[in-house]
Amino acid sequence: MNQTERITYYETLLDQVKEELGRMQTKKDASEQFGKRLQELDEYYGSVIWFQDYNTELAGELPADLKRGVLTEDGIYDVLMDYQELPEG
Repeated sequence: MNQTERITYYETLLDQVKEELGRMQTKKDASEQFGKRLQELDEYYGSVIWFQDYNTELAGELPADLKRGVLTEDGIYDVLMDYQELPEG
């Protein structure tokens, strides 16, 4: 998978997690798939690969039309924190 495909993949995961998180009232409401997606985003965020992707973004070397919220410093972090703040249920 090349860099653009990877960013698109994680961007899709982020969108899916945000959508499901918006419907959850408690952590107990999380599907198994949600947990896997959240874990994958958590592992990507702050990894060497994420920093490479982030630095490519800062250098202006990504396609202008590439959706890249996953590379913002708050994109994944906010989702992780929103999940942590949910009651256990």
